[in-house]
Amino acid sequence: MHENFSLKSFNTFGVDANARYFTEVNSVEELIKTLKRSNSQTFPLLFLGGGSNILLTRDFDGLAIQLHLKGISEEIINENEVLVTAKAGENWHELVLFCLNKNYGGLENLSLIPGNVGTSPMQNIGAYGTEIKDVFANCKVLNLETLEIENFNLEQCRFGYRDSIFKQEGKGKYVILEVTFRLTRKNHLIKTEYGAIKTELEILGIENPTIQDISKAVINIRQSKLPDPKVIGNAGSFFKNPTIPLLKFEDLKQKFSTIQGYPNGNSVKVPAGWLIEQCGWKGKQIGNVASHQLQSLVIINATGNATGKEIFDFSAMIIDSVKEKFGIELEREVNIV
Repeated sequence: MHENFSLKSFNTFGVDANARYFTEVNSVEELIKTLKRSNSQTFPLLFLGGGSNILLTRDFDGLAIQLHLKGISEEIINENEVLVTAKAGENWHELVLFCLNKNYGGLENLSLIPGNVGTSPMQNIGAYGTEIKDVFANCKVLNLETLEIENFNLEQCRFGYRDSIFKQEGKGKYVILEVTFRLTRKNHLIKTEYGAIKTELEILGIENPTIQDISKAVINIRQSKLPDPKVIGNAGSFFKNPTIPLLKFEDLKQKFSTIQGYPNGNSVKVPAGWLIEQCGWKGKQIGNVASHQLQSLVIINATGNATGKEIFDFSAMIIDSVKEKFGIELEREVNIV
């Protein structure tokens, strides 16, 4: 166990914040042993995965635990179905590549999302027409109160848009150990409904795409407009796309004729990036922090020297300006610590 340990390399924003104590665990047994020791000290706990969805606004006065649980296994169910189980510490994109190499379909639209497998159900991560809930079978979790291992099925996870039980009433009560996905072996559902994918496939000259082609298209799109966290600190999309009542959307359409929206019954999902851009934030920099020049939904550590508080304050200014102009309150997707 380390004391006053820098977490700079454990968060993709590259924010330099210290943990009072830090340790890495390589097995569930090691994790339980660590928790038993820390329970007697009553430290606050911070579990770290890939660090891609976290903003450290201050030093952490507790125990930070890096979950280095590794391993991928598979169980063929029938001619067309396979269960793939990945431990929490596996890199997300590496899992996607593992499945594509086996020709297992279902995760291809989620290619190149940063982070580790263990945090994927927390956020119900999604991109280009697919969310975790579409392929989720179950996950194993450790109950932090009882230190017993429990299983959560699809229904118990209560997935919503970038949401789950692990971000609501289960927050701080469980740590995810492994996730099992139900994928296809033959009759793959090819999802090209997002315009960007269709356009990219046309550029690539592909008419009948495979799951590998979809992955390639998604990777090309993401690389063309999203900054690489290894090069410039960021956590991907900082805000959720807000959902507003249909009547409110129609009202806004009268004032802002080019407003974009995706109707769903009596509500409409509005792209947060469009709202932020209309408020003049695209590419704007204040001090060490900026909104990315190609994708205003992404906040970046522009100089590499930003503090978590600077990034948080920058996001608060964006929220205020969008609320003032459109009457819509943006919600942060990134977990604030």
